[in-house]
Amino acid sequence: MKLAIGSDKSGFVVKEAIKAYLCEAGIEFDDLGTTDLSEVHPYYRVASDVAPLVQNGTYEKAVLICGTGAGMCVVSNKFKGVHAVACEGVYSAKMARAINNANVLCMGGWIVGPEMAIEMVKTFLATEWCQDLEDWRAVNMHKFSAEVKKIEDGIYGA
Repeated sequence: MKLAIGSDKSGFVVKEAIKAYLCEAGIEFDDLGTTDLSEVHPYYRVASDVAPLVQNGTYEKAVLICGTGAGMCVVSNKFKGVHAVACEGVYSAKMARAINNANVLCMGGWIVGPEMAIEMVKTFLATEWCQDLEDWRAVNMHKFSAEVKKIEDGIYGA
């Protein structure tokens, strides 16, 4: 799996900590956001650069960090097939994958410290859709996913 990662200025420190972890863990990634604080990219630009690459399959998943995670999440979710969730902890990062089949983890550099962010990324990447769910809930998640796809198709076209 190849991962995209990006941040604006507010998420830069957290992003750099995550990148160090990804390097240590041997996880391939590309940094598509602010890479130097002398050239800062705004959250909407980073998210609108990364989300289409998740949408078209260039990257299976992405991690985006801005001040609160909300801005990156809002912009990313404008792209069909991109399911971004703003998370503030390990449990929400796990459930974003298990229940929502999220493919973009958004978080806030003003909210989540580097150590917590790394744990969130580890969990997000290690969790599969429907993992650890009761059978009845997993069946419903598949039904719900089909309904969400219909909603997306109605908005964006098939």
